[in-house]
Amino acid sequence: MTDFRAIRIEKDGHGQHVDYVVMSERDLMEGDVDVDVAFSAINYKDGLAVTGNGPVVRRFPMIPGVDLAGRVTRSAHPDFASGDIVVATACGLGEAHFGGFAEKARLSGDWLAKLPPPLTPARAMTVGTAGLTALFCVLALERHGARPQDGLAVVTGAAGGVGSFAVALLAKAGWRVAAVTGRAGEEDYLKRLGATEIIPREELAAPGKPLQTQRFAVGVDAVGGVTLANLLAQTRFDGAVAACGNVGGMDLPANIAPFILRGVSLLGVESVRPRIALRREAWARIARDLDPDAIDAMSEIIPFDDALTRARSIVSGQIRGRLVIDMGLKAGRSLPAQDAGA
Repeated sequence: MTDFRAIRIEKDGHGQHVDYVVMSERDLMEGDVDVDVAFSAINYKDGLAVTGNGPVVRRFPMIPGVDLAGRVTRSAHPDFASGDIVVATACGLGEAHFGGFAEKARLSGDWLAKLPPPLTPARAMTVGTAGLTALFCVLALERHGARPQDGLAVVTGAAGGVGSFAVALLAKAGWRVAAVTGRAGEEDYLKRLGATEIIPREELAAPGKPLQTQRFAVGVDAVGGVTLANLLAQTRFDGAVAACGNVGGMDLPANIAPFILRGVSLLGVESVRPRIALRREAWARIARDLDPDAIDAMSEIIPFDDALTRARSIVSGQIRGRLVIDMGLKAGRSLPAQDAGA
């Protein structure tokens, strides 16, 4: 049995404890595919898990990390063989099943997708759950029948992980994109991703009237709360908002006026269930539609030794784009350099 490093969350009568530990393969949970983890990523949910600020973890002990990418070392699943480069996001990772903040993982093959070229594991983790969620929002708007010629698209929380990808994906699809952010210094970053207009967060942060001036044809909302209520109130006739986040609160202080007087649609988007066919389709589209330079512009790659500190800091909302964890396989275990990084 091979030992490996991991970040493990434990809970006892004195509360929650999180630290780096050394584990054995015998400690891993059930699964039909073993993976050497090359890269993981830090999501807001991971920050909540390690700080205990949200009810994310559903069993203890737990290895956090809802995203991972790496190389298959053992497979009893018909879709995968030793040596395949794979990616996994959500599906209960870091919540009910050991996740990506470890050098090894044992997973169900039904949660995995082979990494489509030209994506690398590092870029796949830049995308991660955040990028897939953003793409699911774009797909929801497209299924609704929305088209770029309908008008302006808006993205809230635009400098965050989901928001950054939503801006880039909507711009790639031909939309004019307004990016909502509370960080004045991120204007250049958001415009490089494709935003044509920057809206200060304060414009949507205070309670407003149920119906307001019509500004947006569609929206992607990663915030919720009052921001989502104002977004709905400013959406044009027959427009739609895809909602996928709640950092601004779980309550929706709105009424039915936008829905029954303007025909606005609120499209709920979740990215946790496996739905592997949809996930594999999404990875193929991301590989096709997102320029590698655009992906790289959204990421900061950090060593595994820094992951716990940075995971704790993400809940403060000061992180731009995506934090990608390099697990160190390039330094000598099994993933060749050309597969491991950019």
